[in-house]
Amino acid sequence: MPISSDQLARIDETLNRLATESILAQAGRDDGLVPAFSLLGDIRDLCAAEPALAEPILAVRAVLEKLLDAAQPFDEPSLGELRWLVEWLPVAIECGRTGQPVPPFGAQPAPAVEAVPAAASTSAAAAPADAVLDLHIDENRELLGEFHSEAVDHLQQIEAALLALDHQPDDPEALNSIFRSFHTIKGNAGFLGLMPMHTLAHEVESLLDLARNHKLRLNAAIITEILRSRDALQALTQQIARALEKGHLPDQVVPVAHLIAAVKQLAANPHATIAPATGPAPVAMAEVPPPAEEPGESVVVPMPVAPGEASGPRPVGVTKAAASTTVRVNTEKLDSLMDVVGELVIVQSQLIESSRQGGEGSSLLQRNVAQLARIAKELQHTAMSLRMIPIKPAFQKMERLARDLARDFDKKVAFATSGEDTELDRTVIEEIGDPLVHMVRNALDHGLETPADRVAAGKPETGTLHLKAYHQGGSIVIELQDDGRGIDPEKILAKARAQGLVAANATPSREETMNLIFLPGFSTAAKVTAVSGRGVGMDVVRRNIEKLRGKIEISSAVGHGSTFKVKLPLTMAIIDGLIVRVGGDRFILPSTSVQRALRPSREHISTIHGRGEVLDLRGKFVPVHRLHHRFGIPHEAENPWEGIVVIVENGGRLSALLVDEMVSKQEVVIKNLGAFMQNVPGVSGGAILGDGNIALILDPASLLNAA
Repeated sequence: MPISSDQLARIDETLNRLATESILAQAGRDDGLVPAFSLLGDIRDLCAAEPALAEPILAVRAVLEKLLDAAQPFDEPSLGELRWLVEWLPVAIECGRTGQPVPPFGAQPAPAVEAVPAAASTSAAAAPADAVLDLHIDENRELLGEFHSEAVDHLQQIEAALLALDHQPDDPEALNSIFRSFHTIKGNAGFLGLMPMHTLAHEVESLLDLARNHKLRLNAAIITEILRSRDALQALTQQIARALEKGHLPDQVVPVAHLIAAVKQLAANPHATIAPATGPAPVAMAEVPPPAEEPGESVVVPMPVAPGEASGPRPVGVTKAAASTTVRVNTEKLDSLMDVVGELVIVQSQLIESSRQGGEGSSLLQRNVAQLARIAKELQHTAMSLRMIPIKPAFQKMERLARDLARDFDKKVAFATSGEDTELDRTVIEEIGDPLVHMVRNALDHGLETPADRVAAGKPETGTLHLKAYHQGGSIVIELQDDGRGIDPEKILAKARAQGLVAANATPSREETMNLIFLPGFSTAAKVTAVSGRGVGMDVVRRNIEKLRGKIEISSAVGHGSTFKVKLPLTMAIIDGLIVRVGGDRFILPSTSVQRALRPSREHISTIHGRGEVLDLRGKFVPVHRLHHRFGIPHEAENPWEGIVVIVENGGRLSALLVDEMVSKQEVVIKNLGAFMQNVPGVSGGAILGDGNIALILDPASLLNAA
C-alpha cells in the first residue's frame, strides 16, 4: 500500500528531527540516544506498509536498543549506522514515491548534500521558493506566536555568531550555534508550512553542515550571503509579527530564490563570485532603526543570578539552563506595575509628611512609615530593573552596519565592543538606535581613512572603531572612538563661515566650534553620497539624545581620531531633579542639565542692548531668563541678586534661570500630562510631590529655545 501524502509530511517532519539528533550526537556520549530510538519507532510505524523501508529502520533501532539495555553510549559503528539510515531514507522514500526501485540499505547512499534536499522535497517540492507566506492564521495563531518569539531569538543569535565567525572562521562554538538556529527555524517553518523560510533555512543549514564537517572553510563571501539570508528570514518573520499583532496578512513576496541559488553555488565552490541580487533585497536590519515596540509586545525579563554564576560575555549561544532563567512578560504589565509603584511612592511620601506633623506622640507611626519607605524604595528599584535590558542587541546591529559600510567604502575596519551587558531602560534603547547609526556612518565615512591614506600616514591599514558602554555616576555613557583623521576645528569654522552659520568676525571657543557639526544643514563632506554629506545626520543625533534627557560630548585630535561620548539617564520613568520655587509654584529641573546654583551680587548683573540681562560668570556672559516671565505667574524675587540663579547647560551653551528659592533635590516619578499639555514648550512632564502637590518637569532645551 503506497504511503499517503499526509504520512509523507509526518515522515518528513520526524526524519528532520532524527537528522538533528544524529548530527548533534557524539561517540562516547549518550546525548540523543533515547530520542533517536523513539523517533525510529515513530518512523517505523509510519513506514509499516513498505517492508523495504521498515526493515532497515528496525535493524538500526535494534542496534540502539542493545546500547540502551547495556546502558552504553553511542559508539562509532552505531552512530555510523544511524547517520547512514538518515541519508538513505530520503532517497528510498523518493524512489518509492516515483515508482523507481528502492536502493538496498547496504549500498552507498547518495552524498549528504544531495540527499538531504530530497527529504524536504517530499513536502516542499511543489512549493516555489519566491511565494507569499501562507500562514493559515486562524488555526495556527498560537503556534505562530511561539514560532515568532523563538525565531526572533534565533535570528539575533545567528547575527552575533556570524559576526564572531567573521573574525574567527574556525570557531566551533559559533558554528554549532548558528547551525542549530538555522535547523530549528527550518524544522518549525516546515511544520507550519512556511515554505520560503523552510527552503532557505534548509539550504543555509546544508552549507553550514559542510563547514562543520571541515569540507569547506567559511570566508567573507559565504558569511555575507548567510547574513543576507538571515535578513530575508527576518523580513519574513516581521510579516508574521504584523499578521499576529495587526491582522495584516502577508501580501508581498520576500525574494529568496536568488539567495538559495547563491548558497548552493557557494556550497559547490566556496570561492565563487556571487553576482549582486537583481530582485528587491530583503530588509537590511542593521541599517534600519528598529520599530518602536508595540504596547502588546513582550520583553524577556532576566531572573536574578547568584554572583558566583556570572560569566564573561559570550559571542553566541543560549543554553537551556540560561533560557530557563527568563520569562516573557507583556510590556503593558510592566508599565502598569511601574504606575502602581509610582503611586505607592507618592503615598509613602505623603505618609512621611503626615507623620512629621504628628509630633512626638507618633514615634511608632514614624518607625512604621520608615519601614514602609525602605520597602517601597526596594520595590521601586526592582520594578525599574524589570524595564532594563542589555544594550547588546543595539551594539550588534552597529557591528553589522560597520561591516557592511566598510565593504561599500572599500575600507578595512576592526570593530570592537565592550560593555554590551550594560543595561538601559528599554525606551532609551529603542530611541538610541538612530543616533548610533548616524554616528557609526560618520565615523566610517569621514573619520577613517582609506587603507592607502592610513599607510601613508604611518598607521595600520585597518582602522579601529570601538563602541563601548559603561556607568558613570548616575548615568550611562555610550562612547564611540575611532583612530581616523580626527576633526579639524579650523576646517569646521571655515565651512561654517562659508555657509553663514558663524559671523565672519566671531571667534568661538574650541568647544563651541566642535558643536557646530550639530547644526542643521552643516556638513564638511566634499560631495554628497548615499551615506552622508547632506547635513541631516548629527543634528538628528543631538535632537534625539536631548529628547532622552542626555547630552553628547566630542573630543578629537587631528590625525589621531575622535571620541563621541553620549551620556544618558538610566531610565525614562524616574528623574533625579532639582526642585525650585517661583512664587507659590514649584518646578523640577533635571539634574543632568544643572551645572550650579548661586545668588549673584549686584555688580555681576548687567543689561546689554538687544540681548537683555546677562550674568558675568567668571568673565563669561550668560543670558538670564526669568522663569516667572515665561509662565506668567506671580513671583517674589524681582531682581536676580534677591533670588537664586540656576545655571543650566543646553547644547554646550550656558543659560541662567532666575527662581525664588531652591527647595530640594530628589528622585520623582515622571507622569504624562496627557494630550492637552503634550506640546507645551519648556515642559516635558509632571510629578506628584510628597505633599500631594503637582510640579511641572522642565525641559531646558525647549524652554530656552522658546525664550
